[in-house]
Amino acid sequence: MVIKVGNKAPEFTLFDADKKQRQLSEFRSKNVVLAFYPGAFTGVCTKEFCAFRDAISNFNNLNAQVVGISVDSPFANKAFAAQNNLQFPLLSDYTREVSKQYGGVYEDFAGLKGYSVSKRAVFIIDAEGRVKYIWVSENPGVEPDYEGISQALK
Repeated sequence: MVIKVGNKAPEFTLFDADKKQRQLSEFRSKNVVLAFYPGAFTGVCTKEFCAFRDAISNFNNLNAQVVGISVDSPFANKAFAAQNNLQFPLLSDYTREVSKQYGGVYEDFAGLKGYSVSKRAVFIIDAEGRVKYIWVSENPGVEPDYEGISQALK
């Protein structure tokens, strides 16, 4: 099933950087900004997540919770969060199931045959659990439209 604006967001359970299971539904009292990213410690992902970090007060004012998702391990996500002072959850989709269900994956990423990573994508889920914004990039080097994300949250 392709996710579209207005659809109920598919529920999932993934491990956070502390190996604690987290569910999409636990964030339901807020708007949720699901930010899928190809890989911790890569240049564009670092820039993107530092931009989210630097705008966290804006997200708080818009009653929004940022949640990052990648295929990285909880251990890599923990180090990535610590190095960049990220104060929002980073979830590990090491089976790639949630990434495939939402934005998809880049196959043979960085020329590595058989290696797939989450596509760079942003989904905004409202407090009722409905998808209200979708952005998926076919180019992993392109950052999301941060202003568009903020506008979609208003």
